[in-house]
Amino acid sequence: MTHFRIAEAARLLGVSDDTVRRWTDGGALAVATDASGRKVIAGADLAAFARAQAHATPDPSGVGRSARNRFVGLVTRVVSDTVMSQVEMQCGPHRVVSLMSTEAVEELGLEVGSLAVSVVKASHIIVETPGGMA
Repeated sequence: MTHFRIAEAARLLGVSDDTVRRWTDGGALAVATDASGRKVIAGADLAAFARAQAHATPDPSGVGRSARNRFVGLVTRVVSDTVMSQVEMQCGPHRVVSLMSTEAVEELGLEVGSLAVSVVKASHIIVETPGGMA
């Protein structure tokens, strides 16, 4: 089973080492000791904790759709020519980039600072592991 040291868990969760220590000390996150005497967190426990802590920004569109991968965020950049535009959004810690027609950008009123929802529906999703090995 995969285990993560406190500092690694903190980086993955986007918090400080001290925050992870508080969670482990308070019993919110299970911790064990490895063969070297270091505190470690089981990968499965960390994944469950991360999922429980994830709070998506509510989707303001009020539209129901089948796509589950919706990311609410702010438009941070728009690069347009006469036909196509590149729209960048910051959705929490994730940068999302979309290519669309300039006409669509204008109709949606997208500009830097606009609130928008990025809907991702892909037929292929690639999963990689560090070091190229599972």
